Amino acid sequence: METSKFTFFTIFLFFVFTENLSTASRTKSHKTCNFPAVYNFGDSNSDTGAISAAIGEVPPPNGVAFFGRSAGRHSDGRLILDFITENLTLPYLTPYLDSVGANYRHGANFATGGSCIRPTVACFSQFHLGTQVNQFIHFKTRTLSLYNQTNGKTQFCKEVLARPKDFSNALYTFDIGQNDLAIGFQNMTEEQLKATIPGIIENFTIAIKLLYKEGARFFLIHNTGPTGCLPYILKSFPATPRDRYGCLLPLNNVAMEFNKQLKNKISQLNKELPSSLFTYVDVYSAKYNLITRAKNLGFVDPFDYCCVGAVGRGMGCGKTIFPNGTELYSSSCKNPTNFISWDGIHYSETANMLVANRILDGSISNPPLPIQKACKLTKN
Repeated sequence: METSKFTFFTIFLFFVFTENLSTASRTKSHKTCNFPAVYNFGDSNSDTGAISAAIGEVPPPNGVAFFGRSAGRHSDGRLILDFITENLTLPYLTPYLDSVGANYRHGANFATGGSCIRPTVACFSQFHLGTQVNQFIHFKTRTLSLYNQTNGKTQFCKEVLARPKDFSNALYTFDIGQNDLAIGFQNMTEEQLKATIPGIIENFTIAIKLLYKEGARFFLIHNTGPTGCLPYILKSFPATPRDRYGCLLPLNNVAMEFNKQLKNKISQLNKELPSSLFTYVDVYSAKYNLITRAKNLGFVDPFDYCCVGAVGRGMGCGKTIFPNGTELYSSSCKNPTNFISWDGIHYSETANMLVANRILDGSISNPPLPIQKACKLTKN
């Protein structure tokens, strides 16, 4: 009997000890990452001012609700990317193309409104993902050159320029692909558009491998959202079949197929590239959840939007036209927080915040880790 008690007690202590070791190991492996910088690549969903610098200012009322000015963002306030940098206690990212007041100490934003993954004349912007990566490579080369010339001792190097050591420790974020699908849908059938996905994914893969060659190791990749739920798209294709919530069924089918292939490719790259750590973020599910649960979450009709162009969808939020010599302005609603869509294409700050919260806590990520701990994952 005593032996039995001793044996039970020994086993009990063993399990307590091993559990404590396991807990300590998990705690150690999940320390905060403290990313020193973020480098972002994408389209208007994460553009913090590049399109304003390159082509023309994104006018008010864009950005006014939070920044008091447009701030180059297609929303009433902050974007998902802004909430990510806030969570990492980093400044909002300076657009690479903005030459006035730029500070790249904690990263840079290469995203440009209208960009696609693939280079195509049909895309809204010539700054496709390949161009954005080339801009990053030029940015890094020039940064290293200036540091070498001055030994990093100038005030500019100390306060404004990115630090060479930060490139391999930074977080590289991606939110792009929506335009490839939306533009393609205007000229192709569902099956034809699906047939282009492998080529789009291949272009994305080339960009990732180029960045990896330049020292990038930590990747946060958003899949594409439910493009078929965008109010602008719904108005453009009134006769296209809908799903039970009112979204374009064929386009969302394409988006889901794109996301499936993207996820498979990321899994492959995670095994193929030594020391790389990829986090795949299911933005599609988070945004679709907002749309399907809009009323329960306190939003108005999910296909309504706040900032309406003066002549309908032919005029974007904040723009001004002069038909027959008469000046017309777009108008915005009194309370953007009631809307999921800001302007029929882009999301409101409130919607962006709700999606960002799920990215930050890891609930829509693979692996399911909070963003501040994603760098501590041990690869098998």
